[in-house]
Amino acid sequence: MAKKDTPKKKDPEAGKKQQSRGDAVRAAAAQAIEATAGQAGFTRERAQQIADELVSAAGRFRPAGSDEIAALRERVEALEARIQKLEAARTTTRRRTTPAKRPPAQKPPASPPPASST
Repeated sequence: MAKKDTPKKKDPEAGKKQQSRGDAVRAAAAQAIEATAGQAGFTRERAQQIADELVSAAGRFRPAGSDEIAALRERVEALEARIQKLEAARTTTRRRTTPAKRPPAQKPPASPPPASST
């Protein structure tokens, strides 16, 4: 007689494996979203910190007043005058008269050729 096919019992662990895979996918997706949101929050916080640093640094600087600019102009003019004096003194001390030209060296007269004895 042929063996009857007995209906297979559903494996209770098979359902758990499928459920756990689905849970794993859901958990991975949730983790990715949280990580991205966390990075965005970090980026937002860091951007705010940088903006605060810039505002603080900008507060330390102020534009120069008209008195300060006038004083700087006077100093630049004084430096220009000093440079002109130094350049003028340099050109006067460097002036040299050219030395007198020497006459070309004269060659001594050629000696007569030696006499040959034959």
